[in-house]
Amino acid sequence: MHDSHPYEAETEGVVVRVRPAYLAGQSDPDEGRWVWAYQVEIENRGDTAVQLMARRWIITDATGHVETVRGPGVVGEQPLIAPGDSYSYASGCPLPTPSGTMEGAYTMTDATGRAFEAAIPAFSLDVPGGRVLN
Repeated sequence: MHDSHPYEAETEGVVVRVRPAYLAGQSDPDEGRWVWAYQVEIENRGDTAVQLMARRWIITDATGHVETVRGPGVVGEQPLIAPGDSYSYASGCPLPTPSGTMEGAYTMTDATGRAFEAAIPAFSLDVPGGRVLN
């Protein structure tokens, strides 16, 4: 999953990098199910700690169907990321089509309690050999 060039966005010193990977072994195209994993790294380049409080994902399949997923934290955690540190996690996404996109934002708070949204870059979910979002 780490051999692809990451998709990256930076907001107020918070860098979000995403590396998606198609999971052929968990997918079943005959049943209309394609599955991807994605590795996320959140790096704090700022000078104050930030905490990831919530997530918002916008998932679009190849037919244009959009699903928005919201929730507290990521993978059951609300990590506090010190200046110069990073936090990584992995998750996954099934789709009913062989391609799609994901993007979104993390709601972060800084040491003063101020909330802001850190962008999650748009990235492609594509079966190898398919289209690619640049």
